Amino acid sequence: MHDSGLMIGHFEPLHLGQMRSILHAAGQVRTLHIVITTHPSPNPKYLVTLQDKARWLQMACRDLPFIQIHTTDEIQLPVHDNFDEVLVDIHATNSKLQLLLERLQIVPTDPSSPTPPILFVAENHPLAQPDLYAQLRLPILTTPEQSGVHSADIARDPIAYWPAIHPEARGSYTKTVAIVGGESSGKTTLVHKLANYYGASFALEMGRLYVGTDLGGSEVGLQYSDYGPISLDHAEAIRTATYRAPAPVTFVDTDFVTTQAFCEEYEGRTHPFVAACIDEVRLDHTLFLANNTPWVDDGMRSLGTETARNRFENRLTEIFNRHNITPHRITDPDYDQRYQQAIAYINQHIYGGIAPHC
Repeated sequence: MHDSGLMIGHFEPLHLGQMRSILHAAGQVRTLHIVITTHPSPNPKYLVTLQDKARWLQMACRDLPFIQIHTTDEIQLPVHDNFDEVLVDIHATNSKLQLLLERLQIVPTDPSSPTPPILFVAENHPLAQPDLYAQLRLPILTTPEQSGVHSADIARDPIAYWPAIHPEARGSYTKTVAIVGGESSGKTTLVHKLANYYGASFALEMGRLYVGTDLGGSEVGLQYSDYGPISLDHAEAIRTATYRAPAPVTFVDTDFVTTQAFCEEYEGRTHPFVAACIDEVRLDHTLFLANNTPWVDDGMRSLGTETARNRFENRLTEIFNRHNITPHRITDPDYDQRYQQAIAYINQHIYGGIAPHC
């Protein structure tokens, strides 16, 4: 077994093929150093930071103490996961590798045997060619090529390769869809139908749950100070639903705009914490259901008159405008048509116009 090893990659997204290569390399050395670099041409549909990628790998390898994670946004190197048509300048590569080892202080774990770390690359990597690795300052070992799993393809179209994305990375690639509207507009039922259709996770409406858990099942005791905890609970529910998301779409029953609308309706003032949640916990898509379905009194709803329903819908519209959110409106009063229109929107805007595979 070698003392230490080095693997370099974009890991955007981290996928199962890369993890299998990592595990293969880790079996050959006492300590494996993984260096995460910035992607030269990231997918513009997904805002992924270097810290996001470090978190994925730290979580994936948290029970493997012999794997150490590093990041760099300064040194561009021939990486492990993207090398189509790469022309390698061996002298520049040697200089960059040396600089990388010095900056990250990657040193042998056994001081009595100060050998350089092994550089791991895929077996079809340009540096694995004998005429190149013979000139490299670091010794090279290869990892087996993962059949049918190509990092460049996954980066271009994560949804098409969803099962290959590592669970720790899926939260950064699922798209959130909020279902909003006034009381008795069919939001919750639609969320459950869509979650079942796509095999997706979802976050329930926290205001209704909060009334049950903290107010004894009645809104009689609801007051201004409750809207902060309700929003905090909702933010945590969204985080839980998106973490390790089982599908490229995650549903949210109501949103922070709706919570703010209820606060303004009942308390006559805007809640600053709820406003901050609207701006900071930004959801990707919002489907706004018109308040033109039959009124159903479930014992907790209070805005049942036509005047109250119209007023609340207008209030929602005003708050969306206030926060520069443009929802997609679904106005058909037929429940099945709403369901079909929601599917059509999601397929077009999240699945690229192609219905998801079973």
